[in-house]
Amino acid sequence: MHKFMMKVAVLMSGLILSVSLAAQPYPNKPISLVVPQAAGGTNDIVARLIAPAFGDAIGGSVVVENRPGAGGNIGTQSVARSAKDGYTLLLGYAGTLSINPSLLDKVPFDSVKDFTPIGKIGDAILIIVANNDFPGKTLGDVISISKKDPNGLSYGTSGSGGTPHIAGELFKQKTGANLVHVPYKGGGPMTVALMSGEVQIAISNPGTLLQQVRAGRLRALAYNAPTRSPLLPNVPTMIEAGVTGMEFDSSWYGVFAPAKTPAAIVNRLHGEIRAALKVTAVRESLAAIGMEPVGNTPTEFKGFVEKSIKRYAEIVKIAGIQPE
Repeated sequence: MHKFMMKVAVLMSGLILSVSLAAQPYPNKPISLVVPQAAGGTNDIVARLIAPAFGDAIGGSVVVENRPGAGGNIGTQSVARSAKDGYTLLLGYAGTLSINPSLLDKVPFDSVKDFTPIGKIGDAILIIVANNDFPGKTLGDVISISKKDPNGLSYGTSGSGGTPHIAGELFKQKTGANLVHVPYKGGGPMTVALMSGEVQIAISNPGTLLQQVRAGRLRALAYNAPTRSPLLPNVPTMIEAGVTGMEFDSSWYGVFAPAKTPAAIVNRLHGEIRAALKVTAVRESLAAIGMEPVGNTPTEFKGFVEKSIKRYAEIVKIAGIQPE
């Protein structure tokens, strides 16, 4: 009887502890914001810009965690399989969630069914940049120089299947440029390769390259915005540079939770993301890397992602892009 009573006491204490923990307000421990790419790229920059203000807004700590690999699929899949308690979130982006489903034969998650959208952080333009050893000065020079090289002109991106890769392949289709894609594991390694001359041109979001351009260590040739950006007012748009048909969805970034995360937590997270995006320092920092804050509702964001998947599927098919 004594042993039985002790077992009951242990079970009861465990139950009381579980109930006590469940009753604690959310969040009662750090929230992990997973970036499925290496440190130094635009994804990582965006996450680290938003995390402090996000944490302040929610009254807790938001820790950025890099889980790179397989074009973003490894980190993304890990979030899809994580607990649905609001403590593991994904910094999602177009490359993994919108493009990979059409580009790859098999993706280890469903971009719509396995995630609950919290809110879009923002949209960013894409820019074509050359190192200072590249002999050309314009986008037209990129085309003509590439055509004269039987081996093609290598261009770097932050990885296979991302919006920069899609843009590069679409650029080839539209112009006949002889370009060879060189994917890197994130924007940081890509920038190092560009600076060292491993590749002479790159396509990326401004966040990865803007500082180097402003310092004169790299040269911006053009970008895919409809009008010139105040960030680089002397750099032409692709249309101004003579290349049309490059209009497609921007490089977007947003926060996701695993599917079936409780609605109360989703709504709470959405409200705090919107609050973080209203912080002046956050808005200015995002603008400085060429990103316009959005902060739409979970329902709006879900509809956007679904349309983005269909749009990129069309581009991948038309451009004949193959996985690498």
